[in-house]
Amino acid sequence: MKKILSLVLALAMMLSLCSFASAEGFSGEIKIWVAENTVEFTKAQVEIFKQQYPEYAGMTVVVEPVGEGDAATKMITDVEAGADIFGFAQDQLGRLVAAGALEVVFEDNAVIVAEQNDAGSVAAVMMGDTMYAYPMTSDNGYFLYYDKSVVTDPTSLEAIIADCEAAGKNFYFEVNSGWYQTAFFFGAGCTLTYSTDDLGNIVGIDCNYASAEGVKALKAMIKLAQSPVFVNGSSASNATNLGAIVDGTWDAGAIKALLGDNYAAVKLPTVDGFQLGGFGGFKMLGVKPQTDEAKLAACDALALFLTSGAVQTARFEAVGWGPSNLEAQQSPAVQADVALSALGAQLAFCVPQGQYPGEYWTLATALGDDILADKYDTYTDEQLLDVLVTFQTTAGTYIAK
Repeated sequence: MKKILSLVLALAMMLSLCSFASAEGFSGEIKIWVAENTVEFTKAQVEIFKQQYPEYAGMTVVVEPVGEGDAATKMITDVEAGADIFGFAQDQLGRLVAAGALEVVFEDNAVIVAEQNDAGSVAAVMMGDTMYAYPMTSDNGYFLYYDKSVVTDPTSLEAIIADCEAAGKNFYFEVNSGWYQTAFFFGAGCTLTYSTDDLGNIVGIDCNYASAEGVKALKAMIKLAQSPVFVNGSSASNATNLGAIVDGTWDAGAIKALLGDNYAAVKLPTVDGFQLGGFGGFKMLGVKPQTDEAKLAACDALALFLTSGAVQTARFEAVGWGPSNLEAQQSPAVQADVALSALGAQLAFCVPQGQYPGEYWTLATALGDDILADKYDTYTDEQLLDVLVTFQTTAGTYIAK
């Protein structure tokens, strides 16, 4: 059944690509911006695309090294001069849509994208019910690494801490980070997101930290910080006597070197009855609006191809980027990657990171610093709620006036 479904999806993709082709195809120039370490890979994939779809064989594709961190800003500054297809991170989607830098994904392609990619990456390319980009990766986020000779039950934070305490091993989590903190708040059922205007200014906030759910999350962090094995941090390079750490794929090599044969990784555990969540990070390809319909068809076909399962698998093998495509995630090479498999499981409980003002990160650090200083250890639930009322009120002051 799985093979039949794969064939059906592959046929659907092929038909969609073919549906873009006019009788004459397109023989003009298309400019693509991608991260520097994927330039040569992308050039090679473009040639494969042109071989498979001869109606585009005469088209010139220029691939330039502009990373996800810079592409959105350059596009917003001058959409007309920007690339026709460009990679960017999920937190830039709102700004790009507001600036008119993204074409809505062709309807047939949107169906394919939704069917073939994981739920987190699909949510990351949507605004409301509209899809604006093609998911390319699901590989930015955090999860649990642990020493399997120490931790017997990695599904429960309480059990992990008990095992680490019994073995005299350290548990690492960065409490005073606005990125990692959301594991507790979002997991408990809280939200904290900002909305932007056409210029990228923060104009709205949706936050319910000042709630029973927020108190539950804050109490769980306070309890964690009280453990004698707790160490505030998320960097494997600074870890010693490691029992477990909440970290990302970028530290997989360092942690594997530390733990050797006891190296293991899974999604984040539950705590106090709720599953820890957090931010998910995704890379995607966007297509710029075009006045030439034939060029737009070519851009859409190429973007769909460059984010297909086969290309995502090849990209993982070439540069290690974790795929968002469901079939690519099941490839032997990806499945053999312990860290990516753990992240894939965790992303089902995460939300895509949007735009946050710089002041938010400072505010979150201050909250974490107070936890680390034992300021709240004897607070009642009512007092903790007051802390979160102040936090939520302050977070709301960062909205543009």
